[in-house]
Amino acid sequence: MVAMTESTGRPAGDRQPLARHATLALVVLLVVVSVASLFVGATGISPMKVIGAVLAGEPIETSARVVILDIRLPRLAMGALVGASLAVAGVVMQGLFRNPLADPGIVGVSAGAGLGAITAIVLGGLLPSTVGVALGYALVPVAAFVGGGVSVVLLYIVSTRNGQTSVATMLLAGIALSAMVSAVSGVMIYLADDAQLRDLTFWGLGSLAGATWSKLLAAMPLMVLGLLGAPLLARSLDTLALGEIAAQHMGIDIQRMKRLAVVIVAASVGAAVAVSGGIGFVGIVVPHLLRLMTGPSHAPLILNSALLGASILLLADMISRVIVAPAELPIGIIMALIGGPFFLWVLIKRRGFAGV
Repeated sequence: MVAMTESTGRPAGDRQPLARHATLALVVLLVVVSVASLFVGATGISPMKVIGAVLAGEPIETSARVVILDIRLPRLAMGALVGASLAVAGVVMQGLFRNPLADPGIVGVSAGAGLGAITAIVLGGLLPSTVGVALGYALVPVAAFVGGGVSVVLLYIVSTRNGQTSVATMLLAGIALSAMVSAVSGVMIYLADDAQLRDLTFWGLGSLAGATWSKLLAAMPLMVLGLLGAPLLARSLDTLALGEIAAQHMGIDIQRMKRLAVVIVAASVGAAVAVSGGIGFVGIVVPHLLRLMTGPSHAPLILNSALLGASILLLADMISRVIVAPAELPIGIIMALIGGPFFLWVLIKRRGFAGV
């Protein structure tokens, strides 16, 4: 028999109320962080003056309006979408591989997107002038997304036989593909000049500094696709935790679920890397932390991961803007400094609890 709590009548250990409370807390956190991100930066803007002007129906100062509407607001929206997309992709990957340490980049999407961006930065000048003018600043994001998409197609072809996709083969193929892509990227970096090397370094460490409304609108549909598609996998991922055979007996179309999961990860991570560069640890730390706090059920886990991923990336972005102001530290460095020690702490705590 399942033990029931006397006060609520729920099964003992049921974390659904805790997950709902966490959702409310994370919504509040995201709102607070989002408002703060509009006013924190090298250019000081008084939130009280802006709010007072809005309430009084008076025009906001031109400089403040430009900074908020044209610089920080698209950066805020892009940071929230990138953080949410990376975190949700982490949930899907960890559920698919049934491993809480799985990472969105494990299938080679990040590596492929990185190679596309590196190729565009180094060899973009060789393109016909008409193509260069047509793409403009979108050349690197477009190339990054194409690189990520090609990686996913190759992995799917390699890991699928007789209509069945092997997750283990996909994992091994992703590792091999990442190694090959790294080698080709190294050749491209060797061919780059000094100016291109600076661009490559800054892009590889990740940044939201180049956020514009046009970039956001180009990448947003794919990231939103991933965020809306992931909840459709929640029940399947819960069932998959029992094993593929058990999931099939319970009516889950495993092959369809794997294809949808790969598409969601490819769209989310490819688009995120295309506009923000290499930002790590979000896809590992966020789902892992929430799973420890609110349980493994994927429906609340996906929603809460999106909220916490967005908040963490916006917080890291604010730190990157002020820590060496008026210069800006790449956000990937901030995430590594925060995520690395935190993840080690989580692993040590888990080891202690397990008595290993």
